Amino acid sequence: MSKKTTGFSHKLIETNVGLLIILSILVISFAGLVQIVPLFFQHSTTVPTAGVQPYEPLNLIGRDVYIREGCVGCHSQQIRMLSSEVLRYGPYSLAGESTYDYPFLWGSKRTGPDLARVGQRYSDDWHRVHLRNPRDVVKESNMPAYPWLQRNRIDQENVQDRMRALRKVGVPYTDEQIQKAPEQLKGKTEEDALVAYLQGLGVAGREAAAKAVSEGAL
Repeated sequence: MSKKTTGFSHKLIETNVGLLIILSILVISFAGLVQIVPLFFQHSTTVPTAGVQPYEPLNLIGRDVYIREGCVGCHSQQIRMLSSEVLRYGPYSLAGESTYDYPFLWGSKRTGPDLARVGQRYSDDWHRVHLRNPRDVVKESNMPAYPWLQRNRIDQENVQDRMRALRKVGVPYTDEQIQKAPEQLKGKTEEDALVAYLQGLGVAGREAAAKAVSEGAL
């Protein structure tokens, strides 16, 4: 005499595709919330690293150009806690350095080198040459050239709207900063903005990160 099975069973779940999908989504959602929600209450992820400030208007536009041109697809901005990475790129990245990044650009693919601490490593002129024709400074580079950036003006960019939007999600821009923002863009090009953004990457939090590395004995 067979015993009748009641309620949920592995067989019932595994033979019912719709039920399996629903339960899988519920499990993944719950597990994700358990991992993500606590991060909103940890100081290491919600409090900016010492020295880190919201992006200046010019840098902010440069960041948008960086995203638009797909730089984020080939360059990560996250130095991991590995001795080899610290030796090559500099102190590993701290979560607090990305507090004002919306969206964050940590990335994972490295067709090109990590740029988390590229700021002030090269001169402005080096960056300009590199953007216009990368092979002029890095012979083996497979990076595409971006010569049009030097011709595209940014005077009319809606930087104030962008800053107001960022303020709504927690970036502490003041009314005065927003009001004066267009002045920084006068006579500037997308190349100027992108170079300014690159020159600022990883600079403000470098001292705090170096201290964290030394304390961690990496």
